[in-house]
Amino acid sequence: MEKPATASIETGRIVCGDNVAFMAGLPDACCDLIYADPPFFTGKTKTQADGKHRFNDSWEGGLDSFLDFLRPRLEQMRRLLKPTGSLYLHLDWHAVHYTKVMLDEIFGGDHFCNEIIWSYRTGGHATRWFARKHDTVLFYARQAGRQKFHVQHDGRFRTDGMKYDEQGRPYKQTKAGRLYFHPEGPAMTDVWEIPFLSTVSLERTGYPTQKPEALLERIIKASSDSDDIVADFFCGSGTTLAVAQRLGRRWLGCDISPEAVDLARRRVTGDQPRPPFPETGG
Repeated sequence: MEKPATASIETGRIVCGDNVAFMAGLPDACCDLIYADPPFFTGKTKTQADGKHRFNDSWEGGLDSFLDFLRPRLEQMRRLLKPTGSLYLHLDWHAVHYTKVMLDEIFGGDHFCNEIIWSYRTGGHATRWFARKHDTVLFYARQAGRQKFHVQHDGRFRTDGMKYDEQGRPYKQTKAGRLYFHPEGPAMTDVWEIPFLSTVSLERTGYPTQKPEALLERIIKASSDSDDIVADFFCGSGTTLAVAQRLGRRWLGCDISPEAVDLARRRVTGDQPRPPFPETGG
């Protein structure tokens, strides 16, 4: 009897190296969920305080060079997803629209699920246009209609003028009887209000492009189940891996930066120092 692909996967490990080579060595359909937070094509280079570590997001060949870098990685991610699996690709305004077109080619436009807007307010303001205060997360299913998805709830219902029952619960009176609200709040839409990590946040590791755990928790809860395999091949400081571990998922990580891999490994083992990465986000 043939073993499932996941039986041969060693999870709970973080590999330092080129992610396309790492992914090429993994079997087909072995991942339930992939979150990808690649460079954003910002054209900037960030340097840590001691000048030794450089996070380079500049591309000599321009946009074509950036897209040529992404394409084989996205193709591998599609191959690695189970039929019930999903990809969440995190970018911003610099290149997300071009990448959306490429993902439609790789996955098929009918496998596109959502353009998620992560809205936040942090630092700076614009005087010649509206302040750019959101990132975009593109959500694709390996096979549309078969992807795992659990509706998430957040926020509060508007209850002004509502009636309340004997237990103090608000409801609407309809022809079919009382209509109660979901106890966990409204179903989430594709616009997410999640605060950016402040420079004094207890979560902050100092890594230059660290994302908040609340963002990854929402994604992992929505598109995976307990014991599923969650992968992040641009794992950076290890936010995805730490959240996946806390939520009872198995995980795989990869990053080309030795400093990032060291930090991510320390983070998932609970030995988390504060290395000299710049206190900026991305």
